Amino acid sequence: MHPLLRTIQEPHQLRALPESALRQLAEELRDFTIDTVSKTGGHLGASLGVVELTIALHYVFNTPEDRLIWDVGHQSYPHKILTGRRERMPTLRQRHGLSGFTNRTESIYDPFGAGHSSTSISAALGMALASRHQGHDRHTVAVIGDGAMTAGMVFEALNNAGEHQKQANLIVILNDNEMSISANVGAFSAYLSRIMSGRMYTRIKGGTGRMLGRISPPLLDAARKAEEHVKGMFTPGTLFEELGFDYFGPIDGHDFNQLLPTLRNVKQLPGPILVHVITKKGKGFTPAECNPCTYHGVNPFDRRKGVLPTRDVTPSYTQVFSDALVELANNNPKIMAITAAMPEGTGLHEFNERFPDRFFDVGIAEQHAVTFAAGLACEGYIPVVAIYSTFLQRAYDQVIHDVALQRLPVVFAVDRAGLVGADGATHAGAFDLSFLRAIPEIVLMAPADENELRHMLATAISLERPVALRYPRGSALNLPPEPLQLLALGTGRQMRTGQDIALVAVGQLVHVAVQAADALHSLGISAAVFDARFIKPLDENLLRQAAQYQTLVTLEENTTMGGFGAAVLEFLAAEGLLDTGLTVRTWGLPDRFIPHGTQAELRAELELDTQGLVQRVQKLLARPLPA
Repeated sequence: MHPLLRTIQEPHQLRALPESALRQLAEELRDFTIDTVSKTGGHLGASLGVVELTIALHYVFNTPEDRLIWDVGHQSYPHKILTGRRERMPTLRQRHGLSGFTNRTESIYDPFGAGHSSTSISAALGMALASRHQGHDRHTVAVIGDGAMTAGMVFEALNNAGEHQKQANLIVILNDNEMSISANVGAFSAYLSRIMSGRMYTRIKGGTGRMLGRISPPLLDAARKAEEHVKGMFTPGTLFEELGFDYFGPIDGHDFNQLLPTLRNVKQLPGPILVHVITKKGKGFTPAECNPCTYHGVNPFDRRKGVLPTRDVTPSYTQVFSDALVELANNNPKIMAITAAMPEGTGLHEFNERFPDRFFDVGIAEQHAVTFAAGLACEGYIPVVAIYSTFLQRAYDQVIHDVALQRLPVVFAVDRAGLVGADGATHAGAFDLSFLRAIPEIVLMAPADENELRHMLATAISLERPVALRYPRGSALNLPPEPLQLLALGTGRQMRTGQDIALVAVGQLVHVAVQAADALHSLGISAAVFDARFIKPLDENLLRQAAQYQTLVTLEENTTMGGFGAAVLEFLAAEGLLDTGLTVRTWGLPDRFIPHGTQAELRAELELDTQGLVQRVQKLLARPLPA
């Protein structure tokens, strides 16, 4: 299997191959990628789409001396395979294994780590100008997808790069496959589609001379001037050239006969340069080509059968949110739904099917999504912005300045809060409680189960002020559904009574604490459990009750730096309750980035699962561990 690929450990061996061997190498590399991801899971479609491009880049450029930066990094599996990591690919996205994205600590061939989109051109420009100041004659290449090009940061980088014409050896590869995770949206996507067709400009340019060739020279001269004006309207790449880039393309990103000479030519030119490459997401694997959304990110699957539909009867928290939002929107025409290029990931595709005129996908543009929502709220609507915790970080100023400062009724449905598993540190929702808690006027909630999620969403929509409710990745508890109800602001509930210790939890750790309390009871330890529900405002009466115990522990799947536990400590200190001899511990995510692994593995390592809590409570109370 893969006789040619087995000879390639690093790119210098690739560069020793004749061009005639590259097509076979591409076939083997694509097959190896499919085989790997079918066993480990991961981002398949994007990686299959850049197989030939990856080979061509390493073949033409002198990596790692020349810097090669992959935007997001989810399409970097072929790159990893060709840069000394082929034998470790079975550990992809596994605990202590290879990252699913580029990672500076993993390889010298990964000059810039990623996981979020639209950072590559900014980083590449910095590297290119640094090389110039150091006197190095190296090239810096950024590969960015057409979906990632919609982010405002990209245009900031393009604008800045245009100021350094002929000074920075910067080459931007626009990998255009008409997809991000879902189908691309917006005017920029439409612009690229017009470039790809090119028919309008071809017809106009070809017809002018034929029509006017036999007319007098003055008229012909005037027509040529008009033609130049029209050409400026329709020539491919006009936008990029106006920003100071030399534009080349579009070219077929799966054809070495186009890729290699184009890359060699632009390598000889001073930057900045943009090469427009057309690829197909999922190329070479028919199921992925036909269903690129499904094969964007996959769990392990049988490659002969493809990804099979899930039969899990337990809904995910994302599905619970989706169903509840549709139910509420049926009765409230003011509810709008907004996503930043994640209709499937956030569950809003079902809202879109039911209420297409009230659904907005703004592309990979989280900052714009939040301020756009603020505009809707100013006009009397109730926008619900469904966004992953890790991506909400990118719109922090907009949450403060455009929503909270004006006390606008924008609801943030913060998905993937807490540990997310195989995507690792770049995608973990580890900080939202901390960075949102500091903002005045905002209400923060975290449901313990699916019924609380539904009640909290209804409550959030009713409050007429900024609200964020965070919920985790994964399956809910499969509880019988309750009728929707509104929760009193800043009120929690007691889940278990006890005498020895109070466990005050938020979110999914509430039921973990309940299970731990039941286990502790059999060991002779009586633990009370409280579901705080609200992080802001806190349930002060609940905390006063919990402070009557000699020992109080807070539990959260958020960093303990500035999170829920810190809020509880601040309250206890202000009330003078820490002066009574009360022992307080804040248990949550430690002050470090949590690497990738399954959620169960990570929670066990951090002692945030049932067994871990039992052992930590026993140690805290100085009770002997069971034999």
